[in-house]
Amino acid sequence: MTSHLTTPSPDAPPAGARQATPDPASAAPAASAARSRARARRRALLPAALFLAPLLALYGVYYLYAFVFLGQTSRQSVDLSFTGATDVGWRNFQLVLTDPVFWRDIGNNLLFAAVSILVALTLGFFLAVSLASGVRARRFFFVVFLLPSLVPMSLFATVFGQLIQTNGGAINQTLRAVGLGALAQDWTGNTTSAYVAVFILLTYLVGLPVMYYTSDLTTANTAVLEAAMIDGAGTWQMYRMILFPMLRGTHRTVILSVLLGSFRWFELIYFSTGSQPAGRTGIPGTYIYDQMFPSTGGGQIGYASAASLVVLVVAIAVSAVNVLVQRRR
Repeated sequence: MTSHLTTPSPDAPPAGARQATPDPASAAPAASAARSRARARRRALLPAALFLAPLLALYGVYYLYAFVFLGQTSRQSVDLSFTGATDVGWRNFQLVLTDPVFWRDIGNNLLFAAVSILVALTLGFFLAVSLASGVRARRFFFVVFLLPSLVPMSLFATVFGQLIQTNGGAINQTLRAVGLGALAQDWTGNTTSAYVAVFILLTYLVGLPVMYYTSDLTTANTAVLEAAMIDGAGTWQMYRMILFPMLRGTHRTVILSVLLGSFRWFELIYFSTGSQPAGRTGIPGTYIYDQMFPSTGGGQIGYASAASLVVLVVAIAVSAVNVLVQRRR
């Protein structure tokens, strides 16, 4: 018969010994220090709150008035004179929701946002990594890529609209001058070429994503990259398997900012393609503008207000879905 002996662990307490319990006297100073820190944080927030209070009040009143105004006029039939308004109930919303042009413009908005996001996650990411690696004339390239995003959107879109003019536009004139006149396009007269023009315009707005990526690359853990280089990882592998996953948080910021910003691209479309041809490149912003200031006169403010609220709901829903998807990942 064999007996099995169990050797007690050196870290185990002796048999029959009682487990040590926290001393209430020693826990009291720690709790008091935590309360003191919390009071200090609250005191530090007070000056900031007082400083921001006038601005917050101004924005609060402005947005509150805007929502109340939209809510009232969206249920009315009223023109720009704001006289003789009649209550029509939910009729304006029914007309908006059953208008195929409105949903086509919503689809255009989401398509343009998807193209801009794709450009940001590929070209923007590549440019940011290249600039962060210390290329020559780094400041010059920063200015080149950031300038279109820093100038007023209306000015940038107007200049681009002049470039794509069929007769006299710089793009077509340059193509003809170099013997490529066959590639000259009626950029705003053909649906396909108009979409291509918008895509090119969105590509030029890659500056802000480049700035987001560049700022986060400065805080990236370079030890991981050095280890990958020692292990023989190639440039493409470092881009795809290390750097891109490392900036996952920046990807979320870029996607959300571009997605929300796309619903404010009225100037971008209005001053470049003018929603041509025949409104095919329109977005919700140009749709609402056309309802307020139609070429035939007599704009419907009530209908435009209803469309604005529907666009607001769509933008909030798209943003919420994007946030939920990103969190699950």
